[in-house]
Amino acid sequence: MITRAIIPAAGFGTRFLPASKAIPKELIPVVDKPTIQYVVEEAVEAGIREILIIISKGKEAICSHFESNPELETLLLKKGKHETLEAMKKLSHLARIQYAYQEEMKGLGDAILCARTFASSEPVAILLGDTILHAQGPVSPLQSMVDLHNQTNGSVIALRKVPLHMVSQYGVVSGKPISKRITRIEGLIEKPPREQAPSQLAVSARYIVTPGLFEKLDTTPPGVGGEIQITDALHALAQSEPVFGLAFEGARLDIGNQLEFIKSNLLMGLEDPRMKEPLWDFIQSLKQP
Repeated sequence: MITRAIIPAAGFGTRFLPASKAIPKELIPVVDKPTIQYVVEEAVEAGIREILIIISKGKEAICSHFESNPELETLLLKKGKHETLEAMKKLSHLARIQYAYQEEMKGLGDAILCARTFASSEPVAILLGDTILHAQGPVSPLQSMVDLHNQTNGSVIALRKVPLHMVSQYGVVSGKPISKRITRIEGLIEKPPREQAPSQLAVSARYIVTPGLFEKLDTTPPGVGGEIQITDALHALAQSEPVFGLAFEGARLDIGNQLEFIKSNLLMGLEDPRMKEPLWDFIQSLKQP
């Protein structure tokens, strides 16, 4: 059973500058909620009860977002905004949220190592704080991953098939298909050139990992970009214990990318009954000469 999750959110967000200079990219909203709130809610819906968010100096606003604000709550009560008040109260009770600092930006693998004590020798989920996985069905990708882990006791990585020209942007896996959606992973490579990609199955921002990952991270040298890559550690892990990939149907909404950010707001906005029709009308009007 997976009850703990790590959410790395320490990066500078250089792809979203200047917007991310003073505002953590994880707090940039999609419709009316910060990206990282969607991520935390996804974790909670999958049964997670304890969350460690990895931050860096200057990103304490993330902590403030999930803390109670008595002054704001009093104001909302006085104004009779009861629905908004309940939403604000819920934020501070979603889960038991803790924070740890990544002192140097040495890669995602290094950020995960900051959570070793929190993981406490148990399997944990890892959810990237700037990415929403938008599932097409009623079950979230993370919940499906938890179910697969419970069946196999192995590590599980979310996968998504990407066009060949995009493989150099992601970690890519090789392995043997077990079913239409499940792959027994044999290897991973971080951001391979198109001609070296072993497949079009890209790692997609969600992981469930066994304690063995931390041992592999201890001995993982800097990789692509001079950073400690979780992809390299997972490759090593797959040589010694079962690691599975689970393909999901839906969209990966990467808020660190400006175009994807705009697409994300359109996609989520069109699913919001408060704005679906006027937003669609606006989109249609853009087609007209």
